Amino acid sequence: MISHWNLGWTLAFCCILPQTLLAQTSSQEDAAADYAARGQQALAQGRYAEAQTDFERLVKLEPDVAEVHATLAVIYFKQREYNLSISESRTAQRLKPALPKLDSLLGLSLAELGQFSEALPRLEKGFKQTTDAEVRRMCGLQLLRAYTGAHRDADAVQTALALNKLYPDDPEVLYHTGRIYGNFAYTVMEKLHDKAPGSIWMLQAQGEANESQKDFDAAIVAFNHVLKIEPFRTGIHYRLGRVYLARFKGSRNPEDRAAAKSEFAAELETDPGNGNAAYELAQMAVEDNDLDQARQRFEAVVERFPTFEQALVGLGGVYIGTQSAGKAVAALEQAIKLDGADEVAWYRLAQAERGAGNREAASKALDTFRSLHSAAAPARSQTANDEVTPQTIGSDASP
Repeated sequence: MISHWNLGWTLAFCCILPQTLLAQTSSQEDAAADYAARGQQALAQGRYAEAQTDFERLVKLEPDVAEVHATLAVIYFKQREYNLSISESRTAQRLKPALPKLDSLLGLSLAELGQFSEALPRLEKGFKQTTDAEVRRMCGLQLLRAYTGAHRDADAVQTALALNKLYPDDPEVLYHTGRIYGNFAYTVMEKLHDKAPGSIWMLQAQGEANESQKDFDAAIVAFNHVLKIEPFRTGIHYRLGRVYLARFKGSRNPEDRAAAKSEFAAELETDPGNGNAAYELAQMAVEDNDLDQARQRFEAVVERFPTFEQALVGLGGVYIGTQSAGKAVAALEQAIKLDGADEVAWYRLAQAERGAGNREAASKALDTFRSLHSAAAPARSQTANDEVTPQTIGSDASP
């Protein structure tokens, strides 16, 4: 369930009371002005119970002022008295239909009571049309709940995507959108299991799930089962290679590494256009110190996939190792154009520029590397695609 807005959102909905209400002269009018002033001050300071008392008294004295009902609706919403908030919102709308943001508040209150069919059009309008960022955020979060409650999962996912774009660093947005994505994925996988439990699609999903949970033995069984059903299915040998490689990192068993290399080669037999498999074989050649084979493989990958940034960084490293500094500079500059925050690319560019005799360029590249390397870990570029082994700086490197 969506939390009840920990930020200072309440005043986004509050209406400015008419000046005539704040400047009365008779005793009754003086009381009304006093309630209004005290209530607004309490509301601004987050003392909602006091504000509620003052505005409940005020509304008895000024029953025909829409702004008073609207403000009381906001207070009731904050106090989680949603039925009362709905009632006051409707009264305010009847008195002044054009009162801004009130329809959004009404939608939020209706959604809190689970009245999604009536809430949805109001929330959708508030999310898509309002210019107030906080009201839009609130409507979007409640839309996630309303769509989920109405079993409109696809609409919930679309709203989650829009929220992530609008509020990319908002923890509450990230939490709730993450749940939407997870629930949607789980629902789809459950449906796949129910409709086609023994299909290659289900087996492939099981293999990928086991791989993500580092249950490598189970992943290998699932992927091999896929190949028994469909021996030439593309992508499966590559996934097996990645699993064997991941298991090798823990076991250091050379048989796992050999199996990974065999699976990558088998993938290229099945699908010669699998650039990831070709990249992995090139990287393994580097690790085996077979720089000639590594160069040939990296060059072939880059020729076919010129925007494969990690392959360009790998190729630049091979050129450095084979004393081809000029070629290394060209490859690494291209990589940096694709991802200017890749610290490995900058470090290798500094090496290449030094090897080419460009001392000033080497110094600038090294400064950039040091700046990136010293940055906090969460702020560093995620240059490496999770689907391939990332390029790394050697243990002998120093910032």
